Amino acid sequence: MTAKITSLTKLAPSGVPRPGGAGTLGNHTVSRIGYGAMQLERLHADRAAAIALLRRAWELGVDHVDTAQFYGDGFVNGLIRDAFGPEDGVVVVSKVGADPAPGADIPLRPAQRPEQLRASVEDNLASLGLDRIPVVNLRRLDAGPGLRASGDQIVELDDQLATLITLREEGKIGAIGLSGITLDGLRRALPARIACVQNAYSLVSRADEGMLELCAAERIAWVPFFPLGSAFPTMPKVTDDPVVAAAAQSLDCTPAQIGLAWLLHHAPNIMLIPGTARTRHLEANIATATIALQDTVMAALDAIPSTSADIPLG
Repeated sequence: MTAKITSLTKLAPSGVPRPGGAGTLGNHTVSRIGYGAMQLERLHADRAAAIALLRRAWELGVDHVDTAQFYGDGFVNGLIRDAFGPEDGVVVVSKVGADPAPGADIPLRPAQRPEQLRASVEDNLASLGLDRIPVVNLRRLDAGPGLRASGDQIVELDDQLATLITLREEGKIGAIGLSGITLDGLRRALPARIACVQNAYSLVSRADEGMLELCAAERIAWVPFFPLGSAFPTMPKVTDDPVVAAAAQSLDCTPAQIGLAWLLHHAPNIMLIPGTARTRHLEANIATATIALQDTVMAALDAIPSTSADIPLG
């Protein structure tokens, strides 16, 4: 696939161009480069720095922030609440399907049952200080990397969607997304009007290409997590690939920027939510929007072999 320039509004609410151009997320027009807030947990001891980072993202045109109640057990949501007001026009996307498990090897536990999904939405509303969450992603545990469900946490997708549809009808959420979903699961969920899909996907892990194509056909945003591969030792990293390194050297940018730029060029419905706790890194991620990849470079990158990222972590 090759991305095309959209005709959507080019300017963010901050008055500057939307990084990566504009894309559609549910009923919202947002920057194709957003911000994933998980790493703000690292700034627990410096709340002012965390809020300043969020404000810097907004100044650079980011108006799409991805979060979860289980990021610091509400800490990150509280930062977003304090950093942005309604006048800033920031579209907040949260997720449900897990709860914090402090002290565990993986500090999360599945929370897949319908009543747990509703409770998580309520917790997100409270910590974000919102009456409605613009988009809520259901984090299924069908596809990795990540947790796997067992026992009473194995729940039918239809039952979960029924709960989220009810919450949408009640006005507590604006749109429904899916994460960690299989292609069959996405097909079954389409009647629920899915706004976005978040699965692990990168230049070096492209097993979900068919699902990405279905999302493009259905006008569903594709918002990959692990867009540069992963720090897990068993998973490939985009920045380790020699073709990526060569492209970065030729274009005077970093391998990470090449990996993100490839995603933006690969398909028009891809949106990015790279996360960081450092301002300089944030600015480098957003500068990815200015990198032009010529056909020869794209062809070389497209030829990189894909490796599976479907690795259970617990």
